[in-house]
Amino acid sequence: MKNSDATQAGSRVTSGPVCEHCQGTTEHEPWCITRDPNVLYAYRIVAEPEMLTLEDTLILHSLGARWGAAHK
Repeated sequence: MKNSDATQAGSRVTSGPVCEHCQGTTEHEPWCITRDPNVLYAYRIVAEPEMLTLEDTLILHSLGARWGAAHK
């Protein structure tokens, strides 16, 4: 089966590195952290809470949320 036949049959032909954020696909989804700066920001502040902007810190504080490193 040629690549074009596989594509027409509905199968995805993988050629290249798979994105770890796009559920195993080789093409980046619109919500991928490599394509959407808002998604990248959200991903970063979960991994690194100190990256939270002052504005977002104030919004979360006003909502009664605490944002920071997990307390053990």
